[in-house]
Amino acid sequence: MDIYASTLSPALDVGAGCYLLVVGVLSIMGNLLVIVTAVKRSSRMKPPELLCVNLAVTDLGAAVTMYPLAVASAWSHHWLGGDVTCIYYGLAGFFFGVASIMNLTILAIVRFVVSLNLQSPNEKISWKKVKMLCVWIWFYALIWALFPILGWGKYGPEPFGLSCSLAWGQMKTEGFSFVISMFSFNLVMPSIIIISCYFGIAINLYFTYKKSMNNSNRVPNIVKLHRRLLIIAVLISVGFIGCWAPYGLVSLWSILQDSSTIPPEVSLLPCMFAKSSTVYNPMIYYFFSKSFKREVKQQRWLCLGSNSCHISNTISDNSIYMVSTNIKPKVEARSALQDSTESKTVTLD
Repeated sequence: MDIYASTLSPALDVGAGCYLLVVGVLSIMGNLLVIVTAVKRSSRMKPPELLCVNLAVTDLGAAVTMYPLAVASAWSHHWLGGDVTCIYYGLAGFFFGVASIMNLTILAIVRFVVSLNLQSPNEKISWKKVKMLCVWIWFYALIWALFPILGWGKYGPEPFGLSCSLAWGQMKTEGFSFVISMFSFNLVMPSIIIISCYFGIAINLYFTYKKSMNNSNRVPNIVKLHRRLLIIAVLISVGFIGCWAPYGLVSLWSILQDSSTIPPEVSLLPCMFAKSSTVYNPMIYYFFSKSFKREVKQQRWLCLGSNSCHISNTISDNSIYMVSTNIKPKVEARSALQDSTESKTVTLD
């Protein structure tokens, strides 16, 4: 029996290939746009924003290294390359998946630390610390991705034959400890940390809002900004976890029960849904961040010669971590300037 032959109908193979092609193109274009925008405003970036860029790099890496092979295999009705490309594909998927979830976890922790004192003029997270965190994310993901190569866990083809991942069905006995550890450290624990951090941020914003309303009837700019950043961050985290949750449930079923009881068409859907996770982040930035949308529209290579395109040189929102809720009269003019320009600034958060 050829384990790399498609168990789907030819029409479904073609449809899956077309779907992955669209997902790959959207993911590459969207995440490249995030990275290009970040590079153009690198001199105005705050340290926590580097984590957003790092997240775009993980999504772009997954799209570039995985989707072309998956599309070609789907249209060939057979996995191309055999064992070598299967291990490569499984390793790449696991590597970028772990890097993404840990990036989201670190981002949540950093945002929570920043939110502990919104009025502080001091930088709580330095560039050095953020760069070290990014290096740690990639190193952590690499270690987990190499475990199956070293004998703890195993990579193998998916039941429908057109993709490779962790060989869930084969790890019932020889790799069960790996499965438990992987789900504990790379899904359950990160999810708990993310939920706890964003819940804590919401509480901090609420008390900051109540304190400011006791002194005036105007909601401070810092609360508005962080509330918007909180919404974006929560949507990104929910999108990623929501995309991978069905795949995780099907994988657990394959371990705890007989994987042959799951029809190939059913096992295909969670896998395709999980792969769409690389597309959502740029869309969330675009639809929920006015400043990112404005920066995208200012990209000259997207304007096709339109005279409406220009690059903003307005005041950066680097001050978003330094705005005080207790604004004194003599600095009201500067606060008003910050309020008026905040909507014109660019942020990837």
